[in-house]
Amino acid sequence: MNPPEPRRPADTDPPSDDSGASHHPGEADPRQAAREAAGAARVLVRQLGLLAVAGLRGAGRRGRSAGRAAGPFFAGLSARSRRSPDRSAPEPGPERSAAAGSWFARLRQRPRLAIGLAVVALPILVLAALALEAFATLPPLGGVVPEGGQRAITVESDDGRSFATRGAYRGERLTAPDLPPHLAQAITAIEDRRFYSHWGIDLRGLARAVWRNATGGGVREGGSTITQQYARLTSLTQEKTLRRKIQEALLALRLESTMSKQEILLGYLNTAYFGAGAYGIDAAARRYFGHGAKALTLSESAMLAGLVRAPSQLAPTRNFGGAKERADLVLQTMVETGAITRPQADKARADKLTLRTPPETPPGANYFIDMVAGDAKRLAGEAGDVTLRTTLNIDLQSLAQATLARKLDAEGDKKKVGQGALIAMSKDGAILAMVGGRDYEDSQFNRATQAKRQAGSLFKLFVYLAAYEGGYTPETVLVDRPTQIGEWEPQNSNNRFRGALPLRSAFALSVNTIAAQLGDEVGIPSVIAAARKLGVQSDLPNVPSLALGSADVTLLDMTRAYAGVLTGAPPVEPFAIHTIRGSAPQPLYLHEAKPATAALSRDVQTMMLDSLEAVVESGTGKAARLPGIPIGGKTGTSQDYRDAWFVGITPDMIVGVWVGNDDNAPMKGVTGGDIPARVFHDFVQRAQGILKGKKRPAPSAAKAERVPAGEISSGPVSSDVRGVAEVIDTGTLTIRGRNVKLLGVSGEGGALARQLARYLRRREVACAPDPAGGAMRCRIDGDDLASLILTAGGARATEDAPQDLLEAEDQARSERAGLWSRER
Repeated sequence: MNPPEPRRPADTDPPSDDSGASHHPGEADPRQAAREAAGAARVLVRQLGLLAVAGLRGAGRRGRSAGRAAGPFFAGLSARSRRSPDRSAPEPGPERSAAAGSWFARLRQRPRLAIGLAVVALPILVLAALALEAFATLPPLGGVVPEGGQRAITVESDDGRSFATRGAYRGERLTAPDLPPHLAQAITAIEDRRFYSHWGIDLRGLARAVWRNATGGGVREGGSTITQQYARLTSLTQEKTLRRKIQEALLALRLESTMSKQEILLGYLNTAYFGAGAYGIDAAARRYFGHGAKALTLSESAMLAGLVRAPSQLAPTRNFGGAKERADLVLQTMVETGAITRPQADKARADKLTLRTPPETPPGANYFIDMVAGDAKRLAGEAGDVTLRTTLNIDLQSLAQATLARKLDAEGDKKKVGQGALIAMSKDGAILAMVGGRDYEDSQFNRATQAKRQAGSLFKLFVYLAAYEGGYTPETVLVDRPTQIGEWEPQNSNNRFRGALPLRSAFALSVNTIAAQLGDEVGIPSVIAAARKLGVQSDLPNVPSLALGSADVTLLDMTRAYAGVLTGAPPVEPFAIHTIRGSAPQPLYLHEAKPATAALSRDVQTMMLDSLEAVVESGTGKAARLPGIPIGGKTGTSQDYRDAWFVGITPDMIVGVWVGNDDNAPMKGVTGGDIPARVFHDFVQRAQGILKGKKRPAPSAAKAERVPAGEISSGPVSSDVRGVAEVIDTGTLTIRGRNVKLLGVSGEGGALARQLARYLRRREVACAPDPAGGAMRCRIDGDDLASLILTAGGARATEDAPQDLLEAEDQARSERAGLWSRER
């Protein structure tokens, strides 16, 4: 066994640690301690290697003696071993052999002692072998480059409000002059109090973590130092194994012997993940607070320092309350370590922290964000971090998501409808709202832009447009009768025939036989040409059944086609991005509208719009009618009720709706005039106020309506009721023996009802009947109780609920509160 290497003389040691930490006389230099520890580790590994080799040789000698008694195979091995003796290890002398034999003999006489020694020795040998293997496969420092991920994208709505971010933020690398003192104090206080005194591995901190985890019933505290964490981030994978922990410790020793404390701390801060896609402290400062790390305040530094333990869970954009609690703990720890005084900590706690970025993106908007992220790459290339000013109207988007979800929740199971999609588009092609499916977290497939489904009668738009361009008019009469074109015999949905009909009525009632005759007379190539003129890009087969929508198309294609009729200047080019900005003052991309071309004659456009209005006035789309608003549209239903469509036009926008099932399973009798037309109706009805400039409250700011308590009658009016309420369900109360049904609330029982009961316990509720019906509006402390319940996700709103209650439910849906939580 080789002797340990001698220590260098004291006068050869570096005079001081260049980390900036002072060392008083008599104190140990952490860098020198790290070098000594690294040297000791190397010696230990060599000694373990020699012991392992000696053990193998001893096993070989025992094997030779055993071979003589065991048989020819082992004897052959012993003979070959004798022909190639290992002269590097001398045979033990007679005295040592006799002592060893006597020792083994005593162990044989005491089997329990032998077993005990084996139990103790085996883990040590296994650990030694594992340490040897970890040392032999030790990677180089800095061998792992953190993944860059996609570039950072900030997404703004049409009015400039930021509502989403994507990608990884990197920021600038922090240098020593830029490091705020309170930031270094905050991170070391919460992550590694003895950072400036240990030599890479803090045995005291490790023992403390082991003890707290053992007594706390789980992993409550980590024992890794900042140096170990930096070694893991830059040189190791994130696998949780003992081998990696050993390598982490060995690399930490190497880091401490080659880098200063300040270099290690800066490297860690520039590399660590702080949640919400921010890698490095400067990126985190810009991501959350809108400025670089050099300008961080004490309260901001405390919040960022608290994130590194659980960045995804504590990201302020997702969990501001949790991040604030963690920041308060960091400040308390800084007081305990003497980094700041208690008055300084109290002042920092009182500081108002304002996030400069949006909260977690509402799940439904992710379909739109996926689309614009792809467009940004195509339009601006790989230009670094960018900001997109999009066409999305946040209020319309929230309304679209809630309207479609409410209809599918209410009728989806009964009518076997699993999915839906919606697009709202302005006349110039700007996409105002997009819902690509029922739940983005369940499926990221965008049914508004990617799904190709049979359009059914929705496709008749192109048949009639080609006919009107060919000389037909809405007054032209064709006969609804049995029809055969080649071997194809189209049938009406009700299997009945109406006889002679003008084209306006045939279009409004969606008569299949007349559309088939019309397509045959004008020619399918003319129908295809009309569809191409309006912007349809899908494959369109030249077959007679195309007249009834046998081709697969997307909702986006069909919505833009109907927009072309409204404008009279097709094709309308859908777009979702106004501008793309990078770090330079000049935009990387600016949308430019193409000059309008009068592709449709005024007469043809007027006839087509008249036919579309007839569908809503007296045809299959009557469910879309709205008083005082001119509306045109067309329904579509594919064979066996597999797809149902409605595309409607108003003076302000074009809205396309599709419902169906991803597996193409039939629905239960759902036509385009059913759920799709009613979704259009509800969406457009509530969208009018938004389009006229009335902003809906943002989800984070929406509150229950407050009124002065005096507005609720306290006199002995027989129709009013006041008192302490008992909860039957979240929509029904009992007050002084009288059942009270809350207006617009479809109650829930179970845990939600118990939560409401705890909230109302011993508090007075005042209720008055709603003039429109038998339900009541109740208030507690001046707040509308129904709005409070719906905002918290304690119930669903009824379909006839007032608009303020529908908006309260919209808020709960977007925030996944209460019954809308995915955990339920």
